[in-house]
Amino acid sequence: MAARLPSWAWVTGLTVAATAAVVALGVQADHGPRPTAATARPAASAHAGGHASRTPKAPAAPALPDQSGTGRRIVYSLGEKRVWLVDATGRASRTFTVWPGTVGPQPGRYSITLRTQSLRGSDGVQVEHVMYFTKASGVNIAFSNALDGSSPPPAKGQKLGGIRLHKDDGTALWSFGDKGTPVAVVS
Repeated sequence: MAARLPSWAWVTGLTVAATAAVVALGVQADHGPRPTAATARPAASAHAGGHASRTPKAPAAPALPDQSGTGRRIVYSLGEKRVWLVDATGRASRTFTVWPGTVGPQPGRYSITLRTQSLRGSDGVQVEHVMYFTKASGVNIAFSNALDGSSPPPAKGQKLGGIRLHKDDGTALWSFGDKGTPVAVVS
């Protein structure tokens, strides 16, 4: 009759076999083909001097809308869904796209009337850097960004006046605009 092996011997043997198999697969994988990521290379372009350049040009920022006023201000374009932060010299220091709410302001001149560090928006999303500047159809209109950086959820028939920004843009707008900062809304 054959002698039975103790259970610890079976467990030890199986563990050694499994470890050897994993090591063998790892060595085999290490010697196999490696995937490579495609790298984008900028196309050469000729300049007036006849020299080729491999540096792509950054796309130009959209121009500040005409008739948006003068001096230091926030400019919001309804049609472009874009905001510009304009310094005292009239130069846009930053521009970015936004997600408008379902209720928007009329074109005109406003100013920041209230700033709130954070709150729950009327769509239920926790927002920060809330900057109110007008009211339309009984709805407060304000710039804000979601705390988690997400875009706003679908409105589902709600009347929402929040103009949502990307998180970094919300921080920049909060730093730029104090109570009383002019806001120019253009078509």
